[in-house]
Amino acid sequence: MNKNITLAQGNGGQENNELITKVFYKAFKNEILERNEDAAVIHNGELAFSTDSFTVSPLFFPGADIGKLAVCGTCNDLAMMGAKPKYLTCSVIIEEGFAVRDLEKIVRSMKKELEINGAIVVSGDTKVVPKGSVDKIFINTTGIGEIMKKGISSNHITKEDVILVNRDIGCHGATIFVAREDIEMSSSLKSDCASLYPQVKALIDANIQITALRDATRGGVSAVLNEWAKQSDICIEVEEEKLPISNEVNGICEMLGFDATALANEGTFVLAIKEEDASRAVEILKTFENGSRATIIAKVTDTHKQKVILNSSWGTSRFLDTPSGELLPRIC
Repeated sequence: MNKNITLAQGNGGQENNELITKVFYKAFKNEILERNEDAAVIHNGELAFSTDSFTVSPLFFPGADIGKLAVCGTCNDLAMMGAKPKYLTCSVIIEEGFAVRDLEKIVRSMKKELEINGAIVVSGDTKVVPKGSVDKIFINTTGIGEIMKKGISSNHITKEDVILVNRDIGCHGATIFVAREDIEMSSSLKSDCASLYPQVKALIDANIQITALRDATRGGVSAVLNEWAKQSDICIEVEEEKLPISNEVNGICEMLGFDATALANEGTFVLAIKEEDASRAVEILKTFENGSRATIIAKVTDTHKQKVILNSSWGTSRFLDTPSGELLPRIC
């Protein structure tokens, strides 16, 4: 590992995993942390607990802003453990000179998203630092949720499961890139940023056999699948033609050499569902806004354990590796 921190170590991919493992996990090692889930399961399996910090640039972008992102990010991590978000803390570090009007707009976005989740902010902290000490505003949210369905874990995926996504992938990463680079596009491309608890609740209420859930944020779908393959000691075989990618995202990827599976998402999650319930799960997901392209994308095998294989429509196959490098920093 490098002697100094690089931007690549915050990308949610290989370098980020190495940093977390060799520095933080090494120091803080414990049974709960080693499960490597989206949120910690605590209090005899009754509560989920998660924290996240947000530094996105630009602060406002099509489909969302840093405020909506901050609430969705933490609430979604709780939802991925089958938990209903209940209580959040909100800490902000604000640069001197930041416009109060923009701060109020960000807070309104947070309030709206809290209402969707049925959660409330119960504590917080505010710091103002000299101009140049921070880029406009950074937000941290920490959340506690009540687990509605126990046993969801990315460590328990087997060949009895198939892998789904709830919508088309890569919209957030593509949107941030376009907004950041001031690229003019005549399209409806916007971030997928959204609260996922309503979708998870619908699956739980329908008694869908859920093995694992994970929102595909930094590192995208590729990072999630590789983490799952290692955690559950399985092989995941993805059918490339089944990956739902919008024309706008596909165009940006072709133009700039990106891989849509490595682009960040903020309202897209990956599901491991028992095969007999998978079709019913897809039907439920399709009832939600932007869920028309929910689909099964992969199966679980033991062909190459701890690996992800991408099968093309041409009959060829390749390994889909964990993303690496500085693909797009400051994404969330």
